[in-house]
Amino acid sequence: MLLSFTSAICLSVLSVARAAAVPKGFVTTKGTEFELDGKPFRFVGANSYWLPLLITDSDVHSTFEQMRDAGVKVVRTWGFNAINGTELAGALESNLTYYQVWDSSDWIVNDGPQGLQRLDKVVETAGQYDIKLIVTFTNNWVGYGGSDLYLAWIAGNPATHDIFFTDPKIVASYQRYVTTIVERYKNSPNIFAWELMNEARCLSDTYPSGPACVPGTETITKWYEQQSDFVRNKHFVSDPFHMITTGGEGQFFWNDPGLASDYNFDGQAGEDFNREQSLSNIDFAVYHMYPESWESQLLSSATATQDIEAWGLDWITNHSIGVNSNFSLLKDIAHASIVAKQAKKPLILEEFGVTNKSAIYPSWVQRALDTEHSIMPWQFGALGLTEDGGNRLIKYADQVLDGASPNDGLAIYKNNTDIWDIFTKAAKIQISRSK
Repeated sequence: MLLSFTSAICLSVLSVARAAAVPKGFVTTKGTEFELDGKPFRFVGANSYWLPLLITDSDVHSTFEQMRDAGVKVVRTWGFNAINGTELAGALESNLTYYQVWDSSDWIVNDGPQGLQRLDKVVETAGQYDIKLIVTFTNNWVGYGGSDLYLAWIAGNPATHDIFFTDPKIVASYQRYVTTIVERYKNSPNIFAWELMNEARCLSDTYPSGPACVPGTETITKWYEQQSDFVRNKHFVSDPFHMITTGGEGQFFWNDPGLASDYNFDGQAGEDFNREQSLSNIDFAVYHMYPESWESQLLSSATATQDIEAWGLDWITNHSIGVNSNFSLLKDIAHASIVAKQAKKPLILEEFGVTNKSAIYPSWVQRALDTEHSIMPWQFGALGLTEDGGNRLIKYADQVLDGASPNDGLAIYKNNTDIWDIFTKAAKIQISRSK
């Protein structure tokens, strides 16, 4: 679509503004590197969706202290926590953190002490421990309220999940919430980046995908473009410096008959990792990795551990250079290579998990280091939490148990010494490269 003369001038002015000196403490990009105050910024980070769910300042401080001591520099957490109006009484009783309450096809924000003031505390405290935050605006899945709440309340009983990405009323409601978060923290150097959605897919936990989101439609790619442009341009004058990323799992859309039934490569999930990196307001690339749940055939072999490890190594390499290191999965090589070279953006392995951690993580982490990734395992485990005597049911099966933060089977605690050491050693390497 052609821009009007006025729009073209505005975008030109905005581009010049963003090229200006970045304020002290804000992370930015320079080619394939992150940069902080004029120096390279490479890191090992962590995921902690539960940080804003903690109810005591002391436990928030304790968690960040443990992260700092482990060498963590960036933490990814949810900037969303939404409930239905019918859940409000229970949330008040249990002291659950919530930012949005949905009712009558709309939501109201909770900026009180049980709401966004808890996120305020997390953002403020992060800076005290020299840690930056990736803040995610919404969830593809049902956990803690996400896209399906927008669908249920605004669209009624939609047949398919992809309506979330295309319905104008839903998009406007999402953007109103994004505005609430961005305006609140636009001046904070403790924010590393805004993230548009956790693991956007054509389908969700509740709704299937539909004909508007099939391989080649670019429904999610267009949504990424629309929302990143919204964040960048609408808030540019007051917030030109925070980076933006997708939050996607990094599935590919490769035109190859051999992968016609593998949604990680054939576009069924709705993502096109290579295409997404060409978007002008996506500042860096992220992807996730869970081969045990994604690729069930890997578990049918007597050499399951080796197969899972090899699959992950290929997945890391495919994202770092667009092609596979040993060419066993060589697909659409010319297109992938060109896009990877043109994008020239930093890359984060933003989520990953496996059950046999001690056998597999060393090679995965080393491959990420060798290909100049930043690394963020799922998920950080904190010990010694004291709220409610160290035992508190938060929501779903998430709980603080015997002083330990929620564990979905993938949490990494300091007393898991062999696993902990993998990441603390990698953190030291990344810190040494940030000079």
